[in-house]
Amino acid sequence: MSSCQIFTPSEIKSIRHAGKILGECLELMGKLVAPGITTKELDRAAEEFIRKHDGATPAFMGYHGYPATLCTSVNEQCVHGLPGDYVLKEGDIVSTDCGVLYDNLFTDACRTYGVGKISKDAERLLTVSSQALADAVAMIKAGVKVGDISATVQGTVEGAGFSIVSALTGHGLGKTLHQFPDVPNYGEKGTGPKLPANTIIAVEPIVCIGGDGIKEADDNWTINTKDGSLSAHFEHTLLILEDGVEVIA
Repeated sequence: MSSCQIFTPSEIKSIRHAGKILGECLELMGKLVAPGITTKELDRAAEEFIRKHDGATPAFMGYHGYPATLCTSVNEQCVHGLPGDYVLKEGDIVSTDCGVLYDNLFTDACRTYGVGKISKDAERLLTVSSQALADAVAMIKAGVKVGDISATVQGTVEGAGFSIVSALTGHGLGKTLHQFPDVPNYGEKGTGPKLPANTIIAVEPIVCIGGDGIKEADDNWTINTKDGSLSAHFEHTLLILEDGVEVIA
């Protein structure tokens, strides 16, 4: 698909329903994140929560063979952290990235949480990363170009002295989890595809304290920062409106 998918009112209703489930699931993750819990336990709780809603299933499970509901990326892990036996400890940060599939339509969102008391650097990383997403949301409406979003995210992140993980991008979503257009976290204003009303995108700043190099872990899923620096990830599913944007999840 090389044009933005436009959604019907009934599809938007289904996506809103999925987004509500996803938002509540991520809130639950925020309550469960604490020293002593394993990432596998978080994953199990997320799956259970999603499946208790009729017709809703975990969007990531089985996607390209992915075996879990959540991506749980801890500390230097940027994205696609595989849940397992790792026990969260005081001072860690953990991204809980999740999606809900409902009526064959996908939603996708992520929040990064501090575990107990975290360092000042980690706190600032979370603040700046979530601010970059908020700044993007504030300027999106029908007619903006993808490059406008990219430049906004980049400006907030680099203005604070952090790096964008440039190899990882946001994306369109709907009938599939990743579709046209890609939404990079860096770029030039006025470039890229123009976004119409009633299309849906995921904007997701992935930010690190050090350089933007990445490497894949031995599990063939988890992506780490090359230099071992902390990374944070925030993401919303967004519905583009004529005069603004609606945060779906």
